[in-house]
Amino acid sequence: MFSLQTMFGQGKQFYVLLEEAAVAAHDSTKALHAMLKSADRAPALDAFKLARQRERVASDKISQELVNSFITPIEREDIEALGSALYKIPKQVEKFADRYSLATRHLEHIDFAPRAAMLEQASAVVVQMVRELPKLKLEPMKELSDKLRSIENEADRLMLELYRDIYSGKLDHLQMFLLKEFFEILEKAIDRCREAGVVAYEIVLKNS
Repeated sequence: MFSLQTMFGQGKQFYVLLEEAAVAAHDSTKALHAMLKSADRAPALDAFKLARQRERVASDKISQELVNSFITPIEREDIEALGSALYKIPKQVEKFADRYSLATRHLEHIDFAPRAAMLEQASAVVVQMVRELPKLKLEPMKELSDKLRSIENEADRLMLELYRDIYSGKLDHLQMFLLKEFFEILEKAIDRCREAGVVAYEIVLKNS
């Protein structure tokens, strides 16, 4: 149902919902890092399910507000694009967690925690970028974008080191397959953070 506040307000609810989505995505990466630092224990997946659920709720609310709102603070297409980019982060993280929980006995000697730490850092920057969005100030957003790019570059370097392990000849075929699959999922999760950051930066670039 339409309301006067919805029709004639400034659409600030979109910033709130986008921040909720970004925080949920960040929480999923924190849960992944914590899980991989405690690899000696059986993985618990509840935190990932909860983060994905929160992300879905925020995404659904954004979609509904786009239908109900007469005014939006930025272009509707940009809100949709950022919401979609944020939604993909915990989705990728949960994919890693689900598969990792099934394959832990084959990956006992592989330390994914440093790469998960980079993912957590990247998602934290995304949260900062989303929080900066309402100000539409280019300089602080550019600094955060540069920081996110730096994290991505460092993560790429770490991934290359792990690929050396894959082709070292020390692993059996199953371990090589699993290792490659998990690296690619982590790499894609960091790419999702970068994509969300690019959308946020471009929004400010257009509106500053």
